[in-house]
Amino acid sequence: MKKLINAPEDVVTEALEGIEAAHPDLRVDRANKVIYRGDSPRPGKVGLVSGGGSGHEPLHGGFVGLGMLDAACAGEVFTSPVPDQMLAATKLVDGGAGVLHVVKNYTGDVMNFEMAAELAEAETGARVVSVVTDDDVAVQNSTWTAGRRGVGATVLLEKIAGAAAEQGRSLDDVAEVARTVNANSRSMGLALTSCTLPAVGHPSFDLGDDEMELGVGIHGEPGRERIPLAPAQDIAAMLLEPILADLPFRSGEGVVCFVNGLGGTPLIELYVMFNEVRKILAGHGVQIARSLVGSYITSLDMAGTSVTLLRVDDELLSLWDAPVRTPALRWGI
Repeated sequence: MKKLINAPEDVVTEALEGIEAAHPDLRVDRANKVIYRGDSPRPGKVGLVSGGGSGHEPLHGGFVGLGMLDAACAGEVFTSPVPDQMLAATKLVDGGAGVLHVVKNYTGDVMNFEMAAELAEAETGARVVSVVTDDDVAVQNSTWTAGRRGVGATVLLEKIAGAAAEQGRSLDDVAEVARTVNANSRSMGLALTSCTLPAVGHPSFDLGDDEMELGVGIHGEPGRERIPLAPAQDIAAMLLEPILADLPFRSGEGVVCFVNGLGGTPLIELYVMFNEVRKILAGHGVQIARSLVGSYITSLDMAGTSVTLLRVDDELLSLWDAPVRTPALRWGI
């Protein structure tokens, strides 16, 4: 195993220290492994908190800042943060207008965020609302979750709901925007290689040089099937077919098209994938209103990609275009 680390048990803590050093407008609560905005809490502003296992960077800590999250909890690699971490994050960003928890649909995340919300309300009286993302069409249930997994839509939701909160909207309004994004998002992923956890030191599953895992999860969970390696145009069709079938689009509708890298895929290949996705969507009469291409929700060093489509209207587009300043996303500033 070749990794740019010191000791596997120190990876998360040392990465958090690096984020704080590289981005002076952010702060890190080392005891609780929470990244938060340096101007938190903002009086009268709804606070946005998300989090999950480390190893998916820049999700979630890379999306803390103006126009997105107010705080993110970092669990150990591929392991949910514990309730005490989420409680600490909630307290750090509570400016009196309530707090929205953005939770990916994994059993540990859902359970621990729910416990943290109950603790926050009991200890401080803060109102906490949770929105769960479940956009992955690959499998209905897995060993990690009941129902669909939360994947690429999480990034889009954090951006759009974060913009709504930045405008001073109420907690109920911000939560409704978040639910709308999740309801109109669908994702599908594919792996070309496995990933290697620092504490394990070897790939988490075996995948032959001429094989792909269709519908893989972001922790390396099995997908729909293992199939022979195929050209990008065929891969794009395999990913889009179940998305378009699950959320039928009317001709002329606009989408945010998010082509994501899983950590080990170079950007040149992601742009090849986007071009193939673009051609397929054009054939279905679906218009790409906005695009996002890059590695934003990863699985350590896994090679592969995922595609997320978000059906949008003028309001969602306006919120997408609103200014954002975070380590991983930045425009309009």
